[in-house]
Amino acid sequence: MPKVLIADDEESMRTLVARAIAMDGHETATAQDGAEALEILTREDGAFDLLLTDIQMPVMDGIALALSAARDFPNLTILLMTGYADQRERASNLNALVHDVVTKPFSVADIRTAVADALAAKKA
Repeated sequence: MPKVLIADDEESMRTLVARAIAMDGHETATAQDGAEALEILTREDGAFDLLLTDIQMPVMDGIALALSAARDFPNLTILLMTGYADQRERASNLNALVHDVVTKPFSVADIRTAVADALAAKKA
């Protein structure tokens, strides 16, 4: 069962995403910002299959989190989420580290598909 760490500063978004991907049998953990997510990754020694993080968050944003996570846990697949075009542009420089960027708002089906694609790419 794949383990997914979800980082988003909006509680409703964390809950929605966690419930959506749990429907596919994934085990989930959540963090309210990048710093908490990095703490969880470090504590669990990177024992996640996917990091799904919002880009714009307080304390540590998703791009800083992605850079740290990719450096410390190179086998971790990273999927970003954003509702802002300028944030998507910032993420375009991370193509080597990040599987994809999911644009908010998205449907439950969209996020489930994005997670499935990211996990399938990891296995390939």
